[in-house]
Amino acid sequence: MIHYQLLTSHQEIVAKSHLITTAGSPLANALSSLLMQEMSAQAETGELADTTFHCAPLARLTIVPQSDWQDTLTDTLVNHLRPLLAAPRSEHVVLDCSYAPHLVVVRKAVRFIFNLAHNLDDLGLKKTINRLRVTQLSLFCHEEQKPSLEALIREEHAIAYGMIAARRLADIPSEQCTPQFVVDEAQRLCAAFSALRCEVLDEQAIVEQGLGLLHAVGKGSARPPRLLAIHFEGAKEGPVRSYVGKGITFDTGGLWLKEGAGMYTMKYDMCGAANVLGLMLTIATLALPVRVMGVLALAENAIGPDAMQPGSVARACNGLTVEINNTDAEGRLVLADAIAWASQRHPHTRYIIDMATLTGAVVKALGYELSGLMTQDENLRQALTHAGEQSGDDVWSLPLDARLKKQTDSAIADLCNTPGNNAAISASAAWLLHHFCPQGIPWAHLDVSGTALWREGGKSVASGRPIPLLLRHLLNDLH
Repeated sequence: MIHYQLLTSHQEIVAKSHLITTAGSPLANALSSLLMQEMSAQAETGELADTTFHCAPLARLTIVPQSDWQDTLTDTLVNHLRPLLAAPRSEHVVLDCSYAPHLVVVRKAVRFIFNLAHNLDDLGLKKTINRLRVTQLSLFCHEEQKPSLEALIREEHAIAYGMIAARRLADIPSEQCTPQFVVDEAQRLCAAFSALRCEVLDEQAIVEQGLGLLHAVGKGSARPPRLLAIHFEGAKEGPVRSYVGKGITFDTGGLWLKEGAGMYTMKYDMCGAANVLGLMLTIATLALPVRVMGVLALAENAIGPDAMQPGSVARACNGLTVEINNTDAEGRLVLADAIAWASQRHPHTRYIIDMATLTGAVVKALGYELSGLMTQDENLRQALTHAGEQSGDDVWSLPLDARLKKQTDSAIADLCNTPGNNAAISASAAWLLHHFCPQGIPWAHLDVSGTALWREGGKSVASGRPIPLLLRHLLNDLH
């Protein structure tokens, strides 16, 4: 992980660092020079000013227009930083916060820089060269800014730790990242924290405990399913807060086979589960005084002699039966069982929040920047929306009410897993899921199909979202 510190004097800035500032900031004024004046004049026109020449003792000087430090919606500051830090000129980045930028913008920038520590070099899958990496982040600020920025950077460092663990797991190729591999990695990572404990259900226990939907999805694969519950005991008593993640380690679509282009990124169909693990690691890192359970529903949706068939019926652990009229709608099946199991494990849980790369329809509705939020609990809706605004990891609410009932009607079972009319796909999936959480437990569903990946240059990698949203929501809920 990248180390961090706060600075309050320009004399503390080390030589050969990369300073990112803005025109007119107290730090920029303290470092005034002809070069600084010329670059500040360029930035005041709304253009980024950047140089690696004649800026000694700095290795690089970047002056970002003031308006970009206030832009909470379009990530202008991070978009500036992305190419600059792709091939850094210094191991040490100094982010100037003395001009009172918007704290959400600072959060996003700090989060991005900490996430630069993510790489898969140790897997040996790609020839790499020894290139310079950022190892230190400093925030320059006034003394009166220190308390708020100290809390911010500590939280973001822990968030990035969880995000990097989740991103790494999701990026690993699916022939290696099987349900059992996820369990093994989770146990290895959780072993570093005495407050974390792993509980594993293998394929036999899944059948014995009646998780028929998870079993139906996973039984077609030579890599059997798993249910992993991670328990965090940061307090001796109090309500448990539960998070459930879809963990389809690879999704062929089953007998409802996807086309090749649609299958390319399907190793990422376990991002929901990976992010639950990452969130649990973040919570443990911060040693929060809370009881939390994370449930990972892990399976590979494959084709084989035992693969589930369209039209078959499976029974969940809460007794409800589901007609599987589309084997490529498997995520809601494993989630349904995991939500029901979580509610039975802790019947008085404070809330259950599930997350999943569930539907392409949510991307068509909301794009790649917003996660879809579906809930019937207004307090949870408002709290998650507010947390999204605070963290810069935003959600947008979609409808969820009885008008969707006919979308999950089945002639032979309690429910069917997809609507026959191909309408309201995202909300219909959430309507199915709501049957598996008892009415007395507040529940929310996050469809992160658009946000769980970062897409650039025709390539996709895991993003680690919505860990920032959920950590902020949890912190708010504790205070």
